[in-house]
Amino acid sequence: MEENKKEYGASNIKVLKGLEAVRKRPGMYIGDTNINGLHHMIYEVVDNSIDEAMAGYCDSIKITLTEEGSAIIEDNGRGIPVDIHPTENLPAATVVLTVLHAGGKFDKDTYKVSGGLHGVGVSVVNALSKHLIMTIKKNGNIYRQEFAKGIPQTPLEIIGTTIEHGTTIEFFPDGEIMEILDFDQEILIKRFKEMAYLNQNVTIYFKDEKTQKEEKFHFENGLSQFVEDINKKPFVSQIITFEANEQETEIEIALAYNESYDEKVLSFVNNIRTPDGGTHEAGFRAGLSRAIINYIDANANAREKDSKITGDDIREGLVAIISTKVMEPQFEGQTKGKLGSSFVKPIVQKLTYEKLSKFFEENPNDAKAIMQKALLAARGREAAKKARELTRKKESLSVGTLPGKLADCQSKDPTESEIYLVEGDSAGGSAKQGRDRVYQAILPLRGKILNVEKSRLDKILKSEEIKNMITAFGCGIGEEFNLERLRYHKIIIMTDADVDGSHIQTLLMTFFYRYLKPLVENGHIYIAQPPLYRFKKGKKEIYLKDEKSLSEYLIENGIENFKFEGVGTKELLEILKYISHYRFTLKELEKRYAMIDVIRFLIEHRDYISLGFEQMYQKIEEFLKTKECNILNKTIRNDRIMLYIQTKSGLVELNIDENLFVDNFFEEAYFIYNKICERKLDFLKDKDPILILQEIEESAKKGAYIQRYKGLGEMNPEQLWETTMTPQNRTLLKVTLPDEQKADEIFTLFMGDEVEPRREYIQLHAKDVRHLDV
Repeated sequence: MEENKKEYGASNIKVLKGLEAVRKRPGMYIGDTNINGLHHMIYEVVDNSIDEAMAGYCDSIKITLTEEGSAIIEDNGRGIPVDIHPTENLPAATVVLTVLHAGGKFDKDTYKVSGGLHGVGVSVVNALSKHLIMTIKKNGNIYRQEFAKGIPQTPLEIIGTTIEHGTTIEFFPDGEIMEILDFDQEILIKRFKEMAYLNQNVTIYFKDEKTQKEEKFHFENGLSQFVEDINKKPFVSQIITFEANEQETEIEIALAYNESYDEKVLSFVNNIRTPDGGTHEAGFRAGLSRAIINYIDANANAREKDSKITGDDIREGLVAIISTKVMEPQFEGQTKGKLGSSFVKPIVQKLTYEKLSKFFEENPNDAKAIMQKALLAARGREAAKKARELTRKKESLSVGTLPGKLADCQSKDPTESEIYLVEGDSAGGSAKQGRDRVYQAILPLRGKILNVEKSRLDKILKSEEIKNMITAFGCGIGEEFNLERLRYHKIIIMTDADVDGSHIQTLLMTFFYRYLKPLVENGHIYIAQPPLYRFKKGKKEIYLKDEKSLSEYLIENGIENFKFEGVGTKELLEILKYISHYRFTLKELEKRYAMIDVIRFLIEHRDYISLGFEQMYQKIEEFLKTKECNILNKTIRNDRIMLYIQTKSGLVELNIDENLFVDNFFEEAYFIYNKICERKLDFLKDKDPILILQEIEESAKKGAYIQRYKGLGEMNPEQLWETTMTPQNRTLLKVTLPDEQKADEIFTLFMGDEVEPRREYIQLHAKDVRHLDV
C-alpha cells in the first residue's frame, strides 16, 4: 500500500443516511429476525475485523458469547477513526455506528476488497441492539461510547491510555425485534473456522462463557488444509493449489480428487460463502473441463476415447475450494448467494486451465489417475443412461408399464395421491387390504434396498426395488428427472419400529437425498409413525405411539383409583406428567452413570455441587450410609470423585466429574425437578414421587393387555388403517433439509465406505441408544 493510503481517517468514511428503517424492516438488512438474522449480526461485526486483516492490519480476532447474552468481538486492527467527520461534525466512529451506509467500504482507498460490501454493517447491528458498547484503542488512547437501539447514550470519550490498537464491539440483541436471543455456538464455530481457512494470517479465538467452550482457529496451509478437512474419502490425487492476482482480483484455489461419485465444491467471495455459485465457479469448471479434456485427447488410447466426456464426468470425485477477493463484487440477490460479476469468469477460467495443464505435465501419475476417474465416470454414465431407458415409463400410463407389485390408486391427481413404501410382503398385504384405494397406492419392498452411497448410478439402476420405485414415481432420475411428472405428492416410508425398519428408512433416505433430492426439498417425502403400544382393557382399546404416550395414558386412567387431598385433578395430572418426564431423564442418566440414586441425590441437592468435590464427597458419604452401602476405596481430587462401593447387589464403580453437571439430561432433570418443587406437594405426604407414579401406573395396568408392536405385520388390515394410514389418526413426519452440508456429512459418515469414523461415532454415542434389538 502506498504511504498516503495507509492512514484510515474520518475523510475515508462516506455517508448515505437513515437508520430508523432498520428497526421497522430488519428483514431487509439481516435476512430475518430469527436465528439466521441473529448470527448475521455477529458476522457483520466480524466481517469488519476480517476486512482489516485482508488489508494487512489485523492478525487476531476474539469472539466471546457472555453469560449475560451479549457478544463481544475484539480485533487488533487500526481501530475505527475517531477524528471529526468532515461533513457530519461528529467523531467518525459515531458516524459509522449511527448512520446507515457509512463506512470505509465505499472508499476504494481504504479497503481494496471487503466482505460487508453493502456497507450496512455495524450500524444495523447497533440499530437492532438494546445496548452496544464500542471501545477503540488508537492514537495511544482508549475511547468508549455506549448506544441503545442505535442512539448514542454517551459521547465518544477517552477513558484511559494504551499502547495497543484495535476495536471492540459488545452488543446485546434487542428482544423487541429479534425473536431469538440465544446464539448457536455450533453454527458460529463452523463460520469462524471457514474464515480462518480463507485467511491464513488470522487467528480467530472463540469462547462461549455459558458452556465454557473455547476454540482457536489458525490454519497455516489455508485452502489446502480446508480441502483435506472436508474430504471424507481416500484421495486419488494429491491436493493441487494455485493462486493469482489479476485486475485487482485475488484468486486462490485448492482441489483434489477422491474415490467418491459426487462432487464437493465450496466457493467464496471476500470470505462470504456463495452457496449458489456464480461466475467464479463457472470459470473454474470451464477451465477444469478444458484442461482435463485436452489431457485425455492427448494421452488416452483410441478405445478409451470412445466415451464422450462431459463436465459431469470430470467433476465426479472432485473436492475443491474457490476463494476470490473481488473489488466491488456484484451479487444476484440481497443474500449474496451467487456472484454476478462477469469479468471474474474469464480470469478464473484462464488461471485454472493454465495451472492445471502445467501440473499435469509435471505430475503424470496424478494426471493419469484423474483421467481414469473421468473415463470411468463417462462409462458409468452411459451404462446408467441405458438402464434409465429401461425404467422410463411410456407416456400412456398403461398397467403394463408399472411394476407388478405396485397396487396403484384410482386417482390420477398427483396432489391428492400418496404412495406407501412398505417393508416386506406381509405388511404390504395388510396395507393393500387396509388402504383407501381411491388415493393410496402401496409398493412393497422386498428386503433392504441397495446402499446407493457405495455405488454409481449404473449399478443402482440394476436394482429391481429401485427400478420399481422410479417407475412408480414417474418423475424419472438423473438427466431425465422432471418433478412435474411425479405421480404422488406424498411418498410415505412405512417400516417396522425396529432396527431393520430403521435401516431400511436410512437406505431409502440415502437414495432420495443422493438421486431424487428435489423430492426432499419440495416436501414430498414422509415417514409414517406406527404406534409402539396397543392397550386393551375390557372393550376399551387404544394405540399409543411411544413410551411417553403410554405413561400419560396410564396416569390419566390410574388416578381414578386414588384419592389425594388438597389438589385438583387437572393440577394432579400436570404434576404426575412432570414426574414421569423426570423419571425418563433419570433413566437416560442411568445409561451413563452407575448408582442413579447418588446422581438423583445431587440433582435434588444441587447446592452441594458448588461446595467443591471434597465437601460434596462428605454429603455423598452420609447419603450412602442411609442406603446401607460401604465405600471400599475412594480417590477425591479437586476435579473429580472416584469411588468403589459395596452395594446389596454387588461392587459398583462410581465416577463423578464436571461432565456430569453439564450433561444435557442432568440439566433437564434439574429443570424438571424444580418445576415439580414449584407445585404444592403436600398430597405426596413426603413419599417418593416416582414410587407414587409407579403405583398409579400399576393400578391402571391391572386387567389390561399391553402389546408392544415390533412389526407392521403384527397388525391386521383394519388396525393398520386405523393407526397409521387414515389421515384422521396417523402421525406423519415430513422429511426436510435445513442444512445441506450437515446432511451430506451424515450420509457420508453413516453410509460410506470408511469404517473407522463410523466406529468412533458409535462408540461415542452408544449410551444414547433407546431401543436395541439384540
